[in-house]
Amino acid sequence: MAFGINREELTRWKQAVSAGEIAFLTHYWIDPRFPGITTVTKVGCSDLPRLKRWCKKNGLPPQYIHNRKPFPHFDLMGPKQPEILRQEGLWEQLERFRMI
Repeated sequence: MAFGINREELTRWKQAVSAGEIAFLTHYWIDPRFPGITTVTKVGCSDLPRLKRWCKKNGLPPQYIHNRKPFPHFDLMGPKQPEILRQEGLWEQLERFRMI
């Protein structure tokens, strides 16, 4: 279950993903398969080869990309999540979701 975002944020993310940009959307998330994980960042891009390159560049396994058209994305969680958000300069998401 996702929560902590609004329709405008989701719409902006979808537009950026559709335009072939690498886009980030962080939200609260609870899934019993991942105990202790309370947030996820969806890193999306409709340009699948570009998204795969981004994953490889960041040491993430591209085989875990959710190839769900029209919004392919990689679910970024755990210790890599704040590391990559910092690297990308996404301070608002880090602060808002209490990762710093």
